[in-house]
Amino acid sequence: MEIILIGNYPPDNQQSMERFASMLQSGFLDSGYHASIWRPIVLFGSMFSSTNTGTGKWMGYMDKWIVFPLILLFCKKKTVRNKKISFHICDHSNAPYLQFLPSDRTSITCHDVLAIRGAMGYADAYCKTSSTGKIYQKWILNHLSKAKKLAAVSQLTLTQLIAIQKNPDLSKKNWKVIYNAFNADFKPMDKKDAFPLIQKYGIKPPYSFILHVGSDQSRKNRKMLLDLAHELGKNWEGQICYAGQLPDQDLLNHSVALGLSDRLIAVPNPDHFTLMALYSTCKAFIFPSFSEGFGWPLIEAQACGAPVIASKYHPMPEISGGAALHADPTQPKEFAHAFRKLADQNFNDSLVQQGMINTRRFNKAEMIQNYLFLIGNKMGDLKTQ
Repeated sequence: MEIILIGNYPPDNQQSMERFASMLQSGFLDSGYHASIWRPIVLFGSMFSSTNTGTGKWMGYMDKWIVFPLILLFCKKKTVRNKKISFHICDHSNAPYLQFLPSDRTSITCHDVLAIRGAMGYADAYCKTSSTGKIYQKWILNHLSKAKKLAAVSQLTLTQLIAIQKNPDLSKKNWKVIYNAFNADFKPMDKKDAFPLIQKYGIKPPYSFILHVGSDQSRKNRKMLLDLAHELGKNWEGQICYAGQLPDQDLLNHSVALGLSDRLIAVPNPDHFTLMALYSTCKAFIFPSFSEGFGWPLIEAQACGAPVIASKYHPMPEISGGAALHADPTQPKEFAHAFRKLADQNFNDSLVQQGMINTRRFNKAEMIQNYLFLIGNKMGDLKTQ
């Protein structure tokens, strides 16, 4: 009795997708099922230091789209008659693998359609795509649309996916929203434990800082934190912290132009405990994204007791559960107005409490049960005998 998870190509270093696949695997194992992760083997790509650019990228494609499909085809012949085996593709970008697996026993998770919509010319996706990228994303969508069983991580993602299909007939498909669960343990950290972890990055007493967690992609709208601080002026002179990918030159130049470079703090790729320390001690977590598929940092911050100010664009309100302040991501004045509300300690405390309650929706046990029903393995059908 087995559920085989299809993971990502290791050199692509898709950390969030790796954590997601591992979370599903451990959840299925805990529920009494056999679960394993199959990943494309690194063969041609092993000859290059990077498979993200140049010739190395095309060698990576050889591993992903020629070698691995041949392996899947070989395995399909062995497993197609074994109705006790089901497959789940953990990342929608691997949708082309659907054609090599038994359609009635294969499901897939769609984390977002940002790159696909960007390739189709939707400006609100904030994802620029090359000419070859447009062909690549069209290819992914073509296969994704044929999935019989699909989990979308938010209602927005499901709605957008349905909207961009040529033939959106769902009468013979089982497509549903299954929210992500936390892929790690997030909870408030005691300040005496948190402060030493953040001090080494230059965050100073009285530890009044706003926080952003994420990459330097344009859709993340990281400039908003600087614009927010500039809008507040001398009414708030705390630090501005970027955790994750280091600030790019454009962001650094913007900080200089606003006279805020001396207040900018960078925490590159923080480990889990440092990340919890940042969430637990920040004045506010600022999440001004133009587009997301789900938005894990939003609920991570809520779980650690941080007040959240996020974009009013969906899916942020959907995921926050109304337990965050929402503002127009193009309007620094709106973010500044929301930030000023946090000066009311009673209001602040109430928002934090509501946020922690909201995070209960994203529990692993419920997510796993929803996936088991999607896959078709209702409780008892595939339990280890």
